[in-house]
Amino acid sequence: MTKPVVIIIGRPNVGKSTLFNRLIGKKLALVDDQPGVTRDRRMGDAVISGLEFTAVDTAGWEDDDPETLPGRMRMQTEVSLEGADAALFVFDSRAGLTPLDEEIARWLRGQGVPVVLVANKAEGRAGDAGFYEAFSLGFGEPIALSAEHGEGVADLFDALWPIIGAKAEAAEEADVAAEHGEHGPPAGPLKLAIVGRPNAGKSTFINRLLGENRLLTGPEAGITRDSIAVDWEWRDPKSGETREVRLIDTAGMRKKSQVVEKLERMSVADARRAVDFAEVVVLLLDATRGLEHQDLKIASLVLEEGRALMIAINKWDVAGTVGAENASSLFNGIKAALEDGLSQVKGLPVLAVSAKTGKGLDTLIGAAFEQREAWSRRVPTAALNRWFDDALEANPPPAPGGKRIKLRYITQAGTRPPRFVIFGSRLDDLPKSYERYLMNGIRKTLGFDSVPVRIMMRSAKNPFADKS
Repeated sequence: MTKPVVIIIGRPNVGKSTLFNRLIGKKLALVDDQPGVTRDRRMGDAVISGLEFTAVDTAGWEDDDPETLPGRMRMQTEVSLEGADAALFVFDSRAGLTPLDEEIARWLRGQGVPVVLVANKAEGRAGDAGFYEAFSLGFGEPIALSAEHGEGVADLFDALWPIIGAKAEAAEEADVAAEHGEHGPPAGPLKLAIVGRPNAGKSTFINRLLGENRLLTGPEAGITRDSIAVDWEWRDPKSGETREVRLIDTAGMRKKSQVVEKLERMSVADARRAVDFAEVVVLLLDATRGLEHQDLKIASLVLEEGRALMIAINKWDVAGTVGAENASSLFNGIKAALEDGLSQVKGLPVLAVSAKTGKGLDTLIGAAFEQREAWSRRVPTAALNRWFDDALEANPPPAPGGKRIKLRYITQAGTRPPRFVIFGSRLDDLPKSYERYLMNGIRKTLGFDSVPVRIMMRSAKNPFADKS
C-alpha cells in the first residue's frame, strides 16, 4: 500500500519549496527569492512526528494563458491534485491575502480534496494581520509556521493526522509485512556500507569477502573516490544458507579541516550519501592506530542518520603480534572509549577482524544481519503498552510544582530506525532524565539495545475532538 500523498500548493514565492525541503529533511528543491524557480512537480518522503507521507512540491500558481510557460506550469499543479489525499495551501502571512490567493482558494473548494491552510513566514508579529485575514477563505484556522526556521511545522501533525493518519498507518504496516513476511526477518539484500578513515583497509576488507581483487587497493591513502556497490552472496557457515548482500565501499573520511581539494570534498559527500543508502554500516578501525576522535565523529554521523552501526577493528593480525594481554587491553580500551563517546547507543557490536587473513569476517556478516533485524523490528502495540504501563508503575513521572505529568500511551510510529511516539499532557515539564529512563527501558526490554532509537513526545489532544 502506498503512503498518503500531500500536495503543496500556492502562488509563487510563498515558501512552498522551503516547506517541502523542511518536511523531507533535505534541500532537494531549489530555493531562491526569484519567483518561478520550481517548474515541475517534485516528490519526496516526508515525516512529521512519525507521520509518514509523500510530499509533492508544485510550481507557483499563476493566472496566465494555458499556452504560456506559467500557464502550463499551473496545469501541472492542477493535475498533481488528482489522487492526492490532502493539500497544503500555503500563503505568505506577511504579505497578506492577494487576489491570486483567493482565486486558488475558490479552485480548491471545488476539488473535493481536504485542504490545510498554511500561514507561512509567520515568525514574530509581522504575519498576524495576514493570519487572521485568512479565516475568510473558508478553510478554518490556518497553521502558523516559518518553513525557513522550522517553527510551527509540528502543528501540521494535528491538522494532517485526521486526514491521512489511518492511511499512513496502513502503509507502514504493509511495508513492514513486505520486508519481513508474516513473522520472518527483513527480506532483500543486506545493504552494508563500509566506512572509516583513509587507509583503514576498507577496499581490502571487501576484496577478502568477495575472494577476488575487485577493488583497487594500495598503501596510498585516498585511492577510493566514488562509493562502489558490489552485489555478493554470503554463505552462512552455521546454517549453510546463502544470503544476499550489497557491499558498499566508500572513500576515507578525514577531518574536515584536512579536506581541502574539491575532489576529496566530493568523495566525502558521496560517502555520506552511501551511509544514507545503507541499512547497516561497519566503521572500520585500524588496530595499529586505535580509536581516534575522527572515528567517533564518523560513528556519530552514522547514528544521526539513523543507521545500525557496527565497529570492526581491522589489522588484528598485526595487533596480535604484541601479545595476547596487550591485544586484549587494546580491544577493551576501544570498547570503553566507544561507550563514553557514543552515549546515544549502548552495546554496539565490536569485533576484531583481519582483512588480510579473513579472521572474524563471517562472524561480522552474521552480526550485521542480526543488527538489521533489530533495526527493522516492530513491537506489537499490546506488548509495547504493557511495557509502558510497567515502566510508569515502577517509576511514575514527577509532579513539578505539585502538578502531575500524565503519560497516556505509546505507539511505534515506524522502523528502520525504530521510532516511538509518547502521548501525554504537560510534556514540556517532563525532565530529560525521565525521557532517558524511558529510552533505556525501550532499549533493554524491547530488544533495541544497540541500534538508534527515536522518541517523540506529543500532546494527547484528540485530533478528532469537536473544536467548535
